[in-house]
Amino acid sequence: MESAVSSPDWQWRWWWPVPLYPYGQRRTLRQAIVPEWVWVCEQIQGVLYVVTPLRMTVLRLKTGGLLIYAPIAPTPECLQLVDELVAQYGDVRHIILPTISGLEHKVFVGPFAHHYPSATVYVAPEQWSFPLNLPLSWLGLPRGRTQVLTEDQHPFGDRFDLAILEPIHLGIGKFSEVALFDREFQILLTTDVIVSVPSEPPPIVQLDPYPLLFHARERGDQEIIDTLENRRRGWQRVVLFTFYFRPDCLEIARTLPMFQAAGSASDRSRRAFFGLYPFHWQNQWEQSFQAICNEGRPLVAPILQQLILNRSPDQTLAWVERVAAWDFQTIISCHLAAPITADRDDWRQAFGFLTKGRQLPAADFALLEQIDRTLSRSGILPS
Repeated sequence: MESAVSSPDWQWRWWWPVPLYPYGQRRTLRQAIVPEWVWVCEQIQGVLYVVTPLRMTVLRLKTGGLLIYAPIAPTPECLQLVDELVAQYGDVRHIILPTISGLEHKVFVGPFAHHYPSATVYVAPEQWSFPLNLPLSWLGLPRGRTQVLTEDQHPFGDRFDLAILEPIHLGIGKFSEVALFDREFQILLTTDVIVSVPSEPPPIVQLDPYPLLFHARERGDQEIIDTLENRRRGWQRVVLFTFYFRPDCLEIARTLPMFQAAGSASDRSRRAFFGLYPFHWQNQWEQSFQAICNEGRPLVAPILQQLILNRSPDQTLAWVERVAAWDFQTIISCHLAAPITADRDDWRQAFGFLTKGRQLPAADFALLEQIDRTLSRSGILPS
């Protein structure tokens, strides 16, 4: 369902290969992290109304021009924000695709590179696609100017270091990530492995607060009212959906009461899913959120803890230590909050689940554990 407000500047025509909300209308915000040197551009992306920030980082090079880490959808508005930086600091020279599995990152690289024909595209090694493993050029990455990254040979070593997580084999595919360290400003760039959960909804998700207000309700017949408290409540519940799919504090409403509530809903439009609201939040949902928020400390998302990184703990921890050798003070992740004030000790603590067991509530992992068992029995995931 599209936002009630739309603009040609927000249009993303190629949403259908990865049909994620908000589909063809994506607004962009730009924020300076280090004035005149480092910026982030953010959009939102999600399933239905479970929305989360998606972020690319733009870095100004000392030799002139820009480096882009993890492009987002090149809407007219997004390109205008980048072109304003190009006009001041020079053309886009390098574009980095830092993951091999994240479609929400990979799908934008080709279209983004098309708008900057002098840029070289660098990709994490061992890229793959499903159901057919296609050549990179067939996935839209520009032929002749796409190169595979290596840790010891890359053209921006005068300021940046790389650490590539050795690909983790997951049956039908692999998982890997490229961490980039900016020595000049002590900033670590990551893609999916590290996040920080803000207690307040980020500005990008408040440009259209409807998804937050939708999830702030207790029943489908409750009116959608825009207040700061409802935005906050909706955001915190969206985070629980994002991380656990179905946390322990969430019950799926019974069919008859759900349809009865929908029948008396004040808004039965398509945008409101015809009044249907199949969720019932138990009282302890706020405790679940506070556990995962943990005052904004960096953490590894539960999905990665349960389904991916625990498949290869030794190689994950070896990568963690390579990154921990860098003296960073800030982390910029591609999702949720940024920048994150964190150092190498915070980074190591986030991966403590691999050695000390997870610190988040065990009950919230019930659905992820069920998915884990199902995928392992079917051979889709290794045990």
